[in-house]
Amino acid sequence: MTSDGDRLRFGLVLTDGPGDGPLTPFYRDLLAGVEEHLDPRGASMLLVTAEDRAAELALYRRWAQLRLVDAVVVTDLIDGDDRAQVCAGAGLPVVLLGGDPAWGLPVVDDYDNGAAMRVAVQHLVGLGHRRIGRVGGPERFLHSRARSSAFRRALDEPGLTGVLAEGDYGAASGAAATRSLLGDPVPPTAIVYDNDVMAVAGLAVAAELGLRVPDDLSLLAWDDSDQCRLARPALSVVSRDVHDLGAATAAALLDTAAGRATRPGRAAQVRVVARESTGPAPVPAGV
Repeated sequence: MTSDGDRLRFGLVLTDGPGDGPLTPFYRDLLAGVEEHLDPRGASMLLVTAEDRAAELALYRRWAQLRLVDAVVVTDLIDGDDRAQVCAGAGLPVVLLGGDPAWGLPVVDDYDNGAAMRVAVQHLVGLGHRRIGRVGGPERFLHSRARSSAFRRALDEPGLTGVLAEGDYGAASGAAATRSLLGDPVPPTAIVYDNDVMAVAGLAVAAELGLRVPDDLSLLAWDDSDQCRLARPALSVVSRDVHDLGAATAAALLDTAAGRATRPGRAAQVRVVARESTGPAPVPAGV
């Protein structure tokens, strides 16, 4: 129990990266869902940013030593991730956002990145696109790697090809990756982005290059946000309820702090919300 007596407090550390800062629209929506679930129950979330992984681990140890939080949620898992082990060694309960239940820790989000990517690719293939690009997040993240693998598998069919570029979830990287894909001798006619920030940047690059969206190029973003809805043209998205994911995360934290088994959540419903940025593949010149 924290020093606030009966008031539970949970922790989340977001590590600064090379992008536009750690508090992306995804995390804003996630935290809104967390807080909406915790507030009526007299609990709260402590959000801290850390410069790097070493600083993040130091925060966990300090929180445990001072009993500042009752449990933490760990996100953006990588191979050999030692954060949960460090927390457990310090006596700090952990909930994983994503990850494998076989690790023996409470896991929230049975979201299938592979199935979601298949939905995205099928949407574009259904519009006639045969060469599709992907601007992914850093491949060190397990969720990004899973999406890349699913992207390759979904396009492993006669007449379909995929090209990949890696970003860091920031606007500058999204713009650079888009220019790289469109500079290919045979550029894709559609691009899937791993988040909204990179997709909006890609939309700006398309305009700079004189490409009409969606007449010349279709763009599809991952996870919906106000940025996607307000973009012009409005961005089509692979949508799931991130706010609901936040509520499920909060419920798992409460269960973990109380020593209860985490209740299994329902599978996240993933769908493509088709707006103005996806359309039929352009007809090749001379056809």
